[in-house]
Amino acid sequence: MVSRAFEETVLPHLDAAFNYARWLARNETEAEDVVQDACVRAMRFFSSLRDDDARPWLLAIVRNTWYSRVSRRGTTMEAAVDTTGDERPDDALDPEERLLQQHTVERVRAAMEQLSPDYREVLVLREMEGLSYKEIAAVVQVPLGTVMSRLARARERLLVLLRLSAPLEAPR
Repeated sequence: MVSRAFEETVLPHLDAAFNYARWLARNETEAEDVVQDACVRAMRFFSSLRDDDARPWLLAIVRNTWYSRVSRRGTTMEAAVDTTGDERPDDALDPEERLLQQHTVERVRAAMEQLSPDYREVLVLREMEGLSYKEIAAVVQVPLGTVMSRLARARERLLVLLRLSAPLEAPR
């Protein structure tokens, strides 16, 4: 039986855990399995949570679960890409704006997929999940300076990739 404390502390962060797992696994089905295994581990080790902020703690468990699955199989982190991400359109946009938004999302997703796993994960944790540098350092188990350096390099590389994928402008 799941304790009420676990439900109130950890379960609100399941969406973040799934999003992070999806970027790590690059496959929605695999991400679901990773999150399920991570939740089992989180329940088992719930007493080791030191403060009330379970989000970085859970994301660290997701990351460790993913890496242990990869090492058990002897595969690399460069798994097959799942392109079935969240494709829900923003209903507030007109059809042309929606198409432009979808194109932009596809470009960013494709550029993110080209980043190395180390760069991709720190970008996801900072820009999509809103973790602080200190929390990211705890999740990925590297020094704070390494997080800052990876983020800077990841952002630079992402900008280059986005520029390369930009459509050519028509001459005026």
